[in-house]
Amino acid sequence: MLRPEVATARKLRRDLSLPEALLWQRLRGKQAGLKFRRQHPIGPYVVDFYCAALKTVTEIDGEAHSCADRPERDTSRDAFIAQNGFRVVHVAAQRILKDPDAAADAIVAHVARPLHHPSDGPPPRAGED
Repeated sequence: MLRPEVATARKLRRDLSLPEALLWQRLRGKQAGLKFRRQHPIGPYVVDFYCAALKTVTEIDGEAHSCADRPERDTSRDAFIAQNGFRVVHVAAQRILKDPDAAADAIVAHVARPLHHPSDGPPPRAGED
């Protein structure tokens, strides 16, 4: 028997919204140099896109994300995801609809930018600029 979030993820993969479909065409199959998964379950949530190599989640925010209790649910989801060691990137659905190629390029650039640069060494001591 499938976990409920896995069944939900499978259903959502079949029923992508237009912004999700446009973005998926550009991110799928390592075309962007990174491997993304769509509608991927993380804990009790299903995220729009997930890059396992960089532990980064990309969420598409459409009009539904500002209705009813959705902002609170999104905040809870983002907190859960962050507490479990993932980064979250939000992209407006309108941005994807306006220029899907530019939106995909921006997502890949943002996701690929590491937060830590170990090769740079430690920061300089005070007064040693």
